[in-house]
Amino acid sequence: MSAADEILDIVDEHDQVIGRSPRGEAYARGLRHRCVFIQARDSTGRLFVHRRTATKLVFPSLYDMFVGGVVGAGESYDTAALREAEEELGVTGLPRPTFLFKFLYENGTGQSWWSAVYEVRCDLPVQPQVEEVAWHTFLTDEELTARLGDWEWVPDGLAAWEKLQLKRP
Repeated sequence: MSAADEILDIVDEHDQVIGRSPRGEAYARGLRHRCVFIQARDSTGRLFVHRRTATKLVFPSLYDMFVGGVVGAGESYDTAALREAEEELGVTGLPRPTFLFKFLYENGTGQSWWSAVYEVRCDLPVQPQVEEVAWHTFLTDEELTARLGDWEWVPDGLAAWEKLQLKRP
């Protein structure tokens, strides 16, 4: 099954399920769905940062400070967060990601998705999924901040990062 054929729950402005749709159709028609964003840090606290592959359906070749993706039909945010983190990092046996907050991302052109933000510590050697990740590294928060104006970031990840910074002490 291709990524475009994956079935997603379609949700309303209150994150209540109102239907189901293939992912490709949901994207094409701007149907609101669910996503997870997981901030993965190594044992020294550095953040996993990557550039998406050119073949991604959404935001190809852009940089991201989160791993993650869509929540499948009938799947919980928590289950999707662990699944997506392990898939994209290329590891098994991660601890369950910690939920931080949820927000409705709106891109300004009529598309929106509910976005649950998590964090997880990854002490395992990563082997990122080649279909998802074109390049990766671990950066300190300061190193990432220094690159915010230089690299082209996925807009939903950047929105989640900015919201996360406001919530941190």
